[in-house]
Amino acid sequence: MSNDAGDPAPLIETVVTTTGSDGVVNCAAMGVRWGEEELAFWPFNATRTLRNLRAHGEAVVHLTDDVLLFVQAALGHPHPPTRPANRVAGAVIEEVSAWREVVVTEITPSADELPRSRVRARVVAAGTGTRPPLGLCRARHAAVEASILASRLRWLGADRVWTELGRLQELVDKTAGPRERAAMDYVRAYVAERA
Repeated sequence: MSNDAGDPAPLIETVVTTTGSDGVVNCAAMGVRWGEEELAFWPFNATRTLRNLRAHGEAVVHLTDDVLLFVQAALGHPHPPTRPANRVAGAVIEEVSAWREVVVTEITPSADELPRSRVRARVVAAGTGTRPPLGLCRARHAAVEASILASRLRWLGADRVWTELGRLQELVDKTAGPRERAAMDYVRAYVAERA
């Protein structure tokens, strides 16, 4: 995927919902190459997200600046309020800035060193949500980066993750509101439990 200048589309951090065979909605934080007609993303092979995509081939990709939701989706199993999607058998999270309903067109093993697959999906519907974006906040970005590090704890090692969390905590301490602080606390508790 690329833009008109031939550069890769931006990688946007999102929350992806998929539905399991049991009808349960799964929320997962996911970096997505964001295009107007096509999206690409790389779920880890052993995840519910990839299982659901293989089984049903549909998802809803959400834009949100609610960093606590993003962190919980990266490291846990949140159940935010949802409603049925319009064009796919999926769920739209109620309080997001925007979303895209997608149908999978291809799933292939990834060539990078992590055990994941590349998913390409065609956009079939889109919408805007009830939560307008708040803009840039360094603490939000720090908590997102912290959750990504925590999700790779077994590959990076506890020492490296704790060192990076210390650096990122400074940004949270300087610029965070309550949701950003709660998100960073969630990340730290997750790492402490597993390190």
